Amino acid sequence: MLSWLGWCAERGYDGPVVPAWTKRLPPPDSDTPARSKMAIDRLIARRDVHLREKTLWRMLYETCARAEEVLGVNIEELDLAGRRAPVKSKGARPRTRRRGAPREDFVLETVFCDAGTARLLPRLIKGRTRGPVFVTHRKPGPGKVVSPRDVCPDTGLARLSYGQARAMLDAHTALAGVQGAGWDLHEWRHSGLTHLGEAGASLPMLMAKSRHKKPENVRRYFHPSAEAIAEVTSLLAPGDSRR
Repeated sequence: MLSWLGWCAERGYDGPVVPAWTKRLPPPDSDTPARSKMAIDRLIARRDVHLREKTLWRMLYETCARAEEVLGVNIEELDLAGRRAPVKSKGARPRTRRRGAPREDFVLETVFCDAGTARLLPRLIKGRTRGPVFVTHRKPGPGKVVSPRDVCPDTGLARLSYGQARAMLDAHTALAGVQGAGWDLHEWRHSGLTHLGEAGASLPMLMAKSRHKKPENVRRYFHPSAEAIAEVTSLLAPGDSRR
């Protein structure tokens, strides 16, 4: 609102007057749960989970990236040795003012993964060198229009969509098979940031990992577990009785 009012003032337009007593509302706390490391490892280790989902979930957790960002990565963009990849982030800044600019015309950001993802990715791409990292199991129908960047040139398989990825996660985590009652894709990012915070990562490091620009936006993701709170409380015990 304030930026829009400033824009109006710069150009001589009359805008509404904001009362001096108004204050910016603090960002609401996130209701997204943080899953435990044990729950995450058990889910990814299940035999009924396909390699594609194992890789996607592990990569989302280790990069703390948004699902749309990771799903948009292509094989030729991966740096497997460096365990990193460029992503088009939410609200990415365009290099030009041209409408409908392609991905390469945006300022990309780098996300970093670790050993878990590094072990799974080579098995998933299986010699493919181009196209989406995460693809569907079936080719798109004849009437569906798909961008060339979103199709594997070797297999003809299309990029896995957010909706498809969300449905697969829900199918493997829904309690009693109730559709919509399972985990959400955003929980991987939320859980990764929470676990890093519990491990002692500083606020600047969490901001660098999440690529947030404001500290208050990172706070929404940090919900320490009861075990983590109990552990830090032990630091207040007398010197001769610390655990």
